[in-house]
Amino acid sequence: MNGLKQCQRGAMGLVAALPLLASSMAQVEEQTPPNVVVFLVDDLGYMDIGANNPDCFYDTPNIDRLAKSGMRFTDGYAANPVCSPTRYSLMTGKYPTRAEATNFFGGNRPATYKGAEMQHLMPLEEITLAQALKAKGYATFFAGKWHLGPTEEYWPQNRGFDINIGGHKAGGPYSGKGYFAPFENPQIKEESPEGEHLPARLARETAKFIQANKEGPFLAYLAFYSVHTPLMGRPDLVEKYEKKAGQVPGNEFGAEEQVWPVEKKREVRLLQKHAVYAAMVEAMDEAVGVVLKQLEESGLAGNTIVVFTSDNGGLSTSEGSPTSNLPLRGGKGWVYEGGIREPWIIRYPGITQPGAVSDELICSIDLFPTLASAAGAEVQHEIDGVDLLPALKGELLEKRPLYWHYPHYSNQGGIPGGAIRVGDYKLFENYEDGRVTLHNLKDDIGEQNDIAAQHPEKVKQMRAKLHAWYKTVDAKFLREKNGKQPWRP
Repeated sequence: MNGLKQCQRGAMGLVAALPLLASSMAQVEEQTPPNVVVFLVDDLGYMDIGANNPDCFYDTPNIDRLAKSGMRFTDGYAANPVCSPTRYSLMTGKYPTRAEATNFFGGNRPATYKGAEMQHLMPLEEITLAQALKAKGYATFFAGKWHLGPTEEYWPQNRGFDINIGGHKAGGPYSGKGYFAPFENPQIKEESPEGEHLPARLARETAKFIQANKEGPFLAYLAFYSVHTPLMGRPDLVEKYEKKAGQVPGNEFGAEEQVWPVEKKREVRLLQKHAVYAAMVEAMDEAVGVVLKQLEESGLAGNTIVVFTSDNGGLSTSEGSPTSNLPLRGGKGWVYEGGIREPWIIRYPGITQPGAVSDELICSIDLFPTLASAAGAEVQHEIDGVDLLPALKGELLEKRPLYWHYPHYSNQGGIPGGAIRVGDYKLFENYEDGRVTLHNLKDDIGEQNDIAAQHPEKVKQMRAKLHAWYKTVDAKFLREKNGKQPWRP
């Protein structure tokens, strides 16, 4: 009898627990998928944030706090050393070479040879990150620089974004008063107060969207025009950094970099002490802080993935050469580390550990599959990137090479070339004459010591992989000029 009573009590306990279990399951089923905020900064170098560079001249407290609350990647890359191609890769998960999107749109200047044939738009048949998330019920928002097509059918509002504030064909804030209102941007409809700062306006619009869509899920993609030229800073911040620059001793410029044309000399910036650029970096950081604060105030920080990165390296060899990427070699427009290694921070609540640091190799091609997976969106088309979830959990990614293809003469002086990174080794191939250099980045992050002669087998293996990849993505190369034929792989 006692056993029967115990059984009955057990059964009654189970029955009593069933509603609680059903309620818990319902909560899991009804849980909102993670919101997504992406910060994409234009021309921000790896060494331009305090989280990567303790001696950084620029104050970036909000970005640094983001790094402390998420995961910082030490070996994160852009898919290309200039803007449009990397933006294409972030939107599609593909290497830009697949679409012949190998230079900034509108740029293809000849020098010793003509640059490779290229497209100046992101093809309409491409499935974008915004379209993938929108199909899963996400509200989608874009603010800032787009630079992925010449006419409106190629702009954000026709590529999966519900709202577009400021995204059109231009590669910089070249209309109106530049970084200060009135902007005269065709995609900023409501006028700003006279003198309003562009990063502040974009952050305000992003925060407004977050508040209006706090029931989620949403994608907010803030692609700053900052810190691209024209070099224009807020007067109060410029004054601050002029005083700070006076305390930084030493020569601002030094060793010359190999550039085209050969007879033209370009010095590399050695010190970060450009007051206007510093003001632009801090103002961008303030804008990041506005958006992060809105997430906190809306109670959304615990269910929002935040990504912070850049589209190419810092501008160190032209157009005022406002920043230094040292110890990284080169900068924007170069396939050296200074042109392609980027700040990468990802905060994924419940997945990343606060203050975590990863040396896994990642690239802008990985944004699409990572966020699509987090949103539960199926990737049904061919992409090159991988889901970074294992790395975000602190695990190892499956080993893979990363590739770069830049068959153009950059207006920063960069020489046409390709590269492959396998583990610690990076091989650079000059497209003018086919010469290669090999560097062990673990020992030589500045790419100063060519060890190709000491490792002929490694050169052969890596070059074979690179050339096989060229065929896979149907890479195009330099074209003849004045009867002179360039090297061909």
